[in-house]
Amino acid sequence: MKDDQSGRSGSRQSWLARLALSLPGKPKTREQLVQVLRDAQRHGLFDADAQAMIEGVLQVAEMQVRDIMIPRSQMVVVSRDDRPEELIPVAIQSGHSRFPVIGDSRDEVVGVLLAKDLLRYSTRNEQEPFSVREILRPPVFVPESKRLNVLLKEFRASRNHLAIVVDEYGGVAGMVTIEDVLEQIVGEIEDEHDIDEETYIRKFSDVNYTVKALTPIEDFNEQFGTEFSDDEFDTIGGLITDRFGRLPRRGETVLLDNLSFQVINADNRRIRLLKVTLLLNPNATRPSASA
Repeated sequence: MKDDQSGRSGSRQSWLARLALSLPGKPKTREQLVQVLRDAQRHGLFDADAQAMIEGVLQVAEMQVRDIMIPRSQMVVVSRDDRPEELIPVAIQSGHSRFPVIGDSRDEVVGVLLAKDLLRYSTRNEQEPFSVREILRPPVFVPESKRLNVLLKEFRASRNHLAIVVDEYGGVAGMVTIEDVLEQIVGEIEDEHDIDEETYIRKFSDVNYTVKALTPIEDFNEQFGTEFSDDEFDTIGGLITDRFGRLPRRGETVLLDNLSFQVINADNRRIRLLKVTLLLNPNATRPSASA
């Protein structure tokens, strides 16, 4: 075991030594450091996946909670006065494991409900009283300006996986999970919002769909009867990114033809998932992309 540890230590020192030799000088800015790391990756010191994670770590140190939070309008919440039989369908349909619990308004988050705690309801004696209030976990509140690296450290220390984001006035601005932070480092983690690997488009109602950003434009046109050109872009994600003129953040919306495209899953590299809504009045005035 000792020899094995020594070998790993030697390998690590060799990697660091090669990296040090590749440095043309001490990087003075983050951009210079990233360029040095990319040069080292091109010379085979580590692979592209490691490079992406290293850059993700550097970005997390500079990003704030507001950059990745789930907006309040997209939060799946439950009420502290809901009956257990009302909560179980919400948990099943959403696929989430944690839910902010609100009081008299969406700006009053009184706790966090874990889906697993609802199991007590299904196994209780029929005469045994059951109250949602008794199984609530205390909510954790964080400001929009909190750095992601600090939040990740707090998540690990408290073993908490969800925090409620508040604005400068104390109102609820959204929520953030430990998964949201980790995805900035390691890329997308398959979760309850993801579509099956073979499925690009999922229909939820006559007007609401979830569409993978990697959906070929040709397939998208066939599904929605649109005529988007695929001369410049192969995927709907590429088309939407071009429409914004930049990489959009989660929650941002843009209108094209009679469709509304809302980004519901994205990281600092690309769009991953879109909510597509068919507008009932395609002739209505269309605002530009919203921030």
